Amino acid sequence: MMYKFHACGHPNILGMHKTTLEFTKDKEVTLEGDCIIGVNADFELEKIRQFINKSENKKIIITMEAINNKKIKEKINAELNPDFGDNKEIVIRKTDFVSERTLATSSNKASFELNRDLLAYLKEKKNKIAVTIENKGK
Repeated sequence: MMYKFHACGHPNILGMHKTTLEFTKDKEVTLEGDCIIGVNADFELEKIRQFINKSENKKIIITMEAINNKKIKEKINAELNPDFGDNKEIVIRKTDFVSERTLATSSNKASFELNRDLLAYLKEKKNKIAVTIENKGK
């Protein structure tokens, strides 16, 4: 099982938050959103809900890969939140806190731990990443 979407860069992406990372459908973000690592995300809530409902287990791998530079890549392990239901934001958390915006918890990385090459790439508005969410083996 797999779900894929895209997100774009923005000059205000900092990647400095200690416990979360976020993708948003917003096209503009401020420096206050220090967990945001992708804007203008094109995910579809219904398709993510289908992925969650068909998932055999809660363990997932989230892969972020630069569209035009396959060497810039990051992988995160986390656990799906079966109650995810936000149509505007996807939040991945290191903690076990859940809300409607939380797609996954118990992540092994937050935004400040991501590959700095990836974050530098995402500071450019023209740059785009592919985000793949897939089930980890049982």
